[in-house]
Amino acid sequence: TGLPTITITSSGVGPKQLEVPVGSRVLFVNNDTVPHEMSSDPHPSHVSCPAINEVSALSPGQSRQTGVFNTARSSGYHDHGPSTNTALQGTIVIR
Repeated sequence: TGLPTITITSSGVGPKQLEVPVGSRVLFVNNDTVPHEMSSDPHPSHVSCPAINEVSALSPGQSRQTGVFNTARSSGYHDHGPSTNTALQGTIVIR
């Protein structure tokens, strides 16, 4: 697809920080054996970046794009399920 990609595995998300230009999307890929629900910070309101919230629930093997990032900023994300698991937290920097 050529999209910047964040991969979820049993050991966490990678890359932990991803820089993308304004106007782009990011692809989240779940290569883990369990479902994950990716949401923007802060937990549990998820209000910092609605585009990230479009990823939502990913079954094992599933992938989904974020919405379009229209604003330059830095936004954290996490797995809504185990929201305190730092291995499943990261940052998307929109420039």
